[in-house]
Amino acid sequence: MLFNSIDFALFLPIVFLLYWFVTHKNLKLQNFLIVVASYVFYGWWDWRFLTLIVFSTIVDFTVGNLLRNESKKSKRKLLLWVSITVNLGFLGFFKYYNFFVESFVDAFSFFGKEIQGGSLNIVLPVGISFYTFQTLSYTIDVYRKKLEPTKDFVAFSAFVSFFPQLVAGPIERATNLLPQFYKKRVFDYHKAVDGMRQILWGLFKKVVIADNCAIYANQIFNHSDEYTGSTLLLGAVFFAFQIYGDFSGYSDIAIGTSRLFGFNLMKNFAFPYFSRDIAEFWRRWHISLSTWFRDYLYIPLGGSRGGTRMKIRNTFIIFIVSGFWHGANWTFLVWGALNAIYFLPLLLAKRNRTNMEIVAKGQLLPTFKETLNIAITFFITVLAWVFFRAENVTHGWEITKQIFSTSLFTDPYFDDRLGAIPVIAYVIFFLVIEWIGREREYAISDLGLKWARPFRWTFYVVLLVFIYWYGDNEQQFIYFQF
Repeated sequence: MLFNSIDFALFLPIVFLLYWFVTHKNLKLQNFLIVVASYVFYGWWDWRFLTLIVFSTIVDFTVGNLLRNESKKSKRKLLLWVSITVNLGFLGFFKYYNFFVESFVDAFSFFGKEIQGGSLNIVLPVGISFYTFQTLSYTIDVYRKKLEPTKDFVAFSAFVSFFPQLVAGPIERATNLLPQFYKKRVFDYHKAVDGMRQILWGLFKKVVIADNCAIYANQIFNHSDEYTGSTLLLGAVFFAFQIYGDFSGYSDIAIGTSRLFGFNLMKNFAFPYFSRDIAEFWRRWHISLSTWFRDYLYIPLGGSRGGTRMKIRNTFIIFIVSGFWHGANWTFLVWGALNAIYFLPLLLAKRNRTNMEIVAKGQLLPTFKETLNIAITFFITVLAWVFFRAENVTHGWEITKQIFSTSLFTDPYFDDRLGAIPVIAYVIFFLVIEWIGREREYAISDLGLKWARPFRWTFYVVLLVFIYWYGDNEQQFIYFQF
């Protein structure tokens, strides 16, 4: 079920009313309703893949409880590896089986030996990368004794399948989200209103910014051999705002929806395109995944504590694995490697934690140096996005070469160029609002709260009108395929 669909517009109020007016006196019943609603939400796409969620839930719940009474280190490790094998086994089969088979065949072909590989017609379950990592966080934290294993199967099932963030995050930690299912929730009007405001902004990002930018990004990338470097760079910029509006928009809707039900999810985006270096960008982009890899992979590998060789190794591992998490294509590995190359000079010079606060905090405008750093960071990020969006590595390389050709200095031209002017205006408006609200949890969290009511509601209505105007075409969220 898509957030930007009529189905969800009907589904959400029904679940909301049942939650607060029918099951509100019984915590177990409330949690059970969440499980049922989450399974309906996910099964709306394809009910058959519910078996994966259910099986993963049973395995990790069982492993957690076995770890409770197991003190022998070897057996605890065995139980942990059962969870890791089952979860990553499902993920590996559905997401990477054909990739490895095709890469294996191509490797033999490269050396002049033809072999046949048996690829399968596998449908990738929506959100499998997200809920797999979420449930793994539970098992790992129980193994590390950072979390007491739960005996409440309904609460654990609700944690694994919580519908607002089930298919595209944020990837919640069990230490944060699971305890919230143990506590009685009381309806908070102000929290609910704030949630609705964040949902509104998330829908604007998705429907008005991302989906409109997608039209021109797709046109330019799909016919890249016809365009100049300036047009291709513009296409990459369109894609940069498409993926940011799409993904951070989903996170805003998920977080806002969770607030309607009395839950607090972690912040997943913190205005990443205002970053002054690539290290800051990765502290602000897809925070739930970045911190997951940091805590469960980077730090166990040694982090940045060792010598130069270890720092380089660990940096490339973390970024390449992050790239591979995004998809079974060599383009994502290149994208990850590029970000590692961007990040390494900062790490080696010990400047990767220079910009910890939001830019120009307490100021109206950034300094010239900050503006220049933001522009450079955005430009190299856009260049990396080229490979993220490209069909294959060759395609990405050809686009990159053309961007750095002399045609970069020509006038961008593509079909319906005039039609793109309103979209550029929407992006500028979007950036202005994001800049004004950059020190907040989300851009419009308190924008207009001190305005007279008619002005405040006019602003909200304008956003709603734009969402309605462009909302007739239900576009799937990009990260559903990851």
